[in-house]
Amino acid sequence: MQQDITHYYTMVENFLAGLGVDPTQCRMENPGQWSLYRGSARVYIDVWHIEKEGRAYIQCMSPIMPFPAPAVQGAFFQELLELNDKLYGVAFTIYNGWSWLKHIRECDGLDDAEAAALMNRIGIYADQYDDYLKQKYGLLPPPEKVEGGGHAPG
Repeated sequence: MQQDITHYYTMVENFLAGLGVDPTQCRMENPGQWSLYRGSARVYIDVWHIEKEGRAYIQCMSPIMPFPAPAVQGAFFQELLELNDKLYGVAFTIYNGWSWLKHIRECDGLDDAEAAALMNRIGIYADQYDDYLKQKYGLLPPPEKVEGGGHAPG
């Protein structure tokens, strides 16, 4: 039996509206899928039902960067694992040659506050780490220097 998941769609859209974003502009091709930017990080939100399990899930994820050059991949993967220890409720993962930040959970028992927290957390962490990791592992140039030895605002 298909669980009615439209309640969870409403949770996501209320969260997006609370950010000052038009939820209709974030909707993707299929129902239960949204995409938006938090700073420089793209964030995807999915709500779907798995018939054979009889339950619905919410997933929030953000692509961080493709794998760096082979010479630094060991250090990169080690850093992702070390960063995982510092994160709350999310984790770095790898998929199809990319590193991602991801959170997934069953929808059962999810309330508005927890939904907002998990979606917000992915956006904040992704925006915090995407440029840092790309720059450190050679996918972004270093920030431009400005007078006084500081860095140009990002």
